[in-house]
Amino acid sequence: GILLLQEKNKLKLTDSLRYYFPELPYNNITIQNLLTHTSGLPDYESAMVGKWNHKNISFNDDVIKFLDNENIPIDFKPNAKCEYSNTAYILLASIIEKVSGQKFNFFMQENIFKPLGMQHSRIYNTRRSTEEIIPNYAYGFVYSDSLKRYVLPDSLPDYEYVIYLDGIVGDGVVNSTTGDLLIWDRALKNHSLISEKMQAEMFSPRFLIDTVHKVYYGYGEFIGENELGKYIKHSGEWPGYRTNLIRYIEQDLTIIVLSNNESDARKISNAIAQFNINNKQKK
Repeated sequence: GILLLQEKNKLKLTDSLRYYFPELPYNNITIQNLLTHTSGLPDYESAMVGKWNHKNISFNDDVIKFLDNENIPIDFKPNAKCEYSNTAYILLASIIEKVSGQKFNFFMQENIFKPLGMQHSRIYNTRRSTEEIIPNYAYGFVYSDSLKRYVLPDSLPDYEYVIYLDGIVGDGVVNSTTGDLLIWDRALKNHSLISEKMQAEMFSPRFLIDTVHKVYYGYGEFIGENELGKYIKHSGEWPGYRTNLIRYIEQDLTIIVLSNNESDARKISNAIAQFNINNKQKK
């Protein structure tokens, strides 16, 4: 979404965070820092555990006001290192809303999901979206040691944040299917969403995050190489869910695994890749 707006000259990646949110006490942070997890912004989730009224569902504006009111310091100076930041991606979604004049869910629908034909994808907050009930929706389940069975995380005190953080968008709540995510992957490969030049910028290694395995972060993607070849990937998780999408570039092999019982999607993806690529090499 951010890169689409840059292509339309609606924003620049060098824009300051405070240009959009002057109330926030964070200097020298750019949109590029937000995209690459090099902003040093504090983690809103851990901060809100102790300082937010858990009876109230929070939204992006609430998080921004919370960061302003609490004056929570940064974790490190911008560009000093790379540390995954959900706070940064909330702010990116809010920047999209400010620049486009649309709610984040409508912007994504009109500019990504609908043009690509991703008919089963949307921004969807399950616990407050009373206007729409999705048939056959795959709710995420966690295993309860005390009950000896899988249950919805809503029923367990340790997971109450799935309710009071449910209004937030940008760092999650993209709901999709394996079929739609393959459409997404093909759009990235074929440059049918953003230009080839912008695509190259998206997949350029911006920051080394794993010196042992030589894994970099670009704009919203991990870029690396292992014994099977070069890849781009991203995984995700939330109570009840584990997801992974990886494409091995040279083989043009895309593997998408979505789990709603916390099965390890990354390990499953790796096993599928090993089996597929090794079998092809033997042939």
